[in-house]
Amino acid sequence: MMHTDTAPPGTAAPVYFVTDEEGHHSEGSTMLGFWLYLMSDCLIFATLFATYGVLGRNYAAGPSQKDLFDLSGIAVNTAMLLFSSITYGFAMLEMDKDNRRGTQMWLAITGLFGIAFVALEIREFVHLFHEGAPPWRSAFLSSFYTLVGTHGLHVSFGILWLGTLMVQVRQHGLIAANRRRLMCLSMFWHFLDLVWIGVFTVVYLIGVLE
Repeated sequence: MMHTDTAPPGTAAPVYFVTDEEGHHSEGSTMLGFWLYLMSDCLIFATLFATYGVLGRNYAAGPSQKDLFDLSGIAVNTAMLLFSSITYGFAMLEMDKDNRRGTQMWLAITGLFGIAFVALEIREFVHLFHEGAPPWRSAFLSSFYTLVGTHGLHVSFGILWLGTLMVQVRQHGLIAANRRRLMCLSMFWHFLDLVWIGVFTVVYLIGVLE
């Protein structure tokens, strides 16, 4: 927005100054839009949890949770995601210090934990197929693969997003736009962490112990 100071003839020349509010509006709209996206994701996962709650005991004479799940292996997978959430927090602390190298280092470690999580999840799915438990075997398995697989796809997308941001930070530094994007990914990553805690508790822990 441009402002001018008018003055009578013979006085000092007008003074021009610019007030730039575009960055502020852009940040506010980006964060609001991302919060709306997270709310829509909450609805998606709430629906998937509800579906699993209804279908999770329909085994169609097939294997149940106790027959398929190894809690020790799932605990390792859970630890990978929990550690990734912690390391992402360290990356945000380094960002606040304007330490680009430290931010990049912790983002890379976060990505490695995320890749390990997805790799272990794929390994679990392959093992279940070999055990004769594909998603079409029963309603329980259909709801299980849909819920856990949807979460895994979200983590995979988050890893790609994280890699893209690392390239942008390397090229442009910790500019305001990159800080805003890192904040959005932080919310997304911690959200997936919370969803997985629900998956681990409802699907794996309760399913095996009941």
